[in-house]
Amino acid sequence: MMFTLISECAKDFTKFITTLPADKGSINMKDAFSKYTNDVIATCAFGIKINSMKDPTNEFYINSKKILSNFKGIRVLKFLLIRTFPKLSKILNFKVVDDYLSDYFKGILRTTIATRDAEHITRPDMLQLMMDIRSKGDHRELDDIDDMIAQAFIFFLGGFETSSTTMCFTAHEIAANPKIQLKLQQEIDKVLEESHGEVSYEIINRLEYLNAVISEALRLYPPFPILERICEKAYELPSALPDEKSVIVKKGMSVWVPAFAIQRDEKYFDNPEKFDPERFLDNKMQSSSWYMPFGCGPRMCIANRFAMLEIKVLLFHLLARCELKPSAKTTSPIKFRKDLMIMPENGFWLNIQRRKD
Repeated sequence: MMFTLISECAKDFTKFITTLPADKGSINMKDAFSKYTNDVIATCAFGIKINSMKDPTNEFYINSKKILSNFKGIRVLKFLLIRTFPKLSKILNFKVVDDYLSDYFKGILRTTIATRDAEHITRPDMLQLMMDIRSKGDHRELDDIDDMIAQAFIFFLGGFETSSTTMCFTAHEIAANPKIQLKLQQEIDKVLEESHGEVSYEIINRLEYLNAVISEALRLYPPFPILERICEKAYELPSALPDEKSVIVKKGMSVWVPAFAIQRDEKYFDNPEKFDPERFLDNKMQSSSWYMPFGCGPRMCIANRFAMLEIKVLLFHLLARCELKPSAKTTSPIKFRKDLMIMPENGFWLNIQRRKD
């Protein structure tokens, strides 16, 4: 449904990149990919089209950065308090997002919804999907505009930072492994030739090697290093070492699962520190209980398919026209900084060169 909208954003991004001068030098990939994910969320969740690569001072992108780039210190503390003590936080009026920023995004959605209702406009995006559900009258949870605003905001907060970071790690590994990049481009070139340049949702999802490359990047660099779950039934964890006692996990306790450590454990993955997309071909690892970049079970991230599609479409169009290469600012191997998310100390920097026709 939203494939066309995502493709338009990816094409705009790639078109801008290919117009940069050959001597541009190092490109801040986090900044670039954040603009792309910003545009995707704007068009799919808020119903507005922008081009943040071409116009980096647009109001939507500026306000998005104000919310997400300052998510540290007091903001992180407030976020943890709100999650841990929701009732107390409501009494104390704790807020992670400032009122003026919240009002800005709410205003966009209210205006868009009102315009579509009044002028009978439809568009293939998530907002339209919620409006259609509302119009059927059998889904009370979406009867109110505020409910739709909340859903769009969750989509925004959950998809902006994580997707762009995954793109950065994937691009870093592609640039660091020329043979993998060449194999990817050969797969992409073949599809473009067979489809006469007309790429569809079905075609993108049939690209096995592209899927394997992204999956391997998610194994080495999961969006969040830990997963949180609530224990529903008391359970005794056996001791990790002979001299230690077992641990009783009581019902209602919060349990943190170290996804980053598990996905780099040699007990579950051969040569775990190596970037090897081949391990994901033929669905050999996708069903593994030790692979959990989007979580696992019924509480798995509901937007995982959208995130994968967003990443696939961008890399498809970018690698069809460009080559990714390490720059003087590229740090390899990556050194992680202390953060809620897995991030490198010195950022993501690459050279992007237009492919020879």
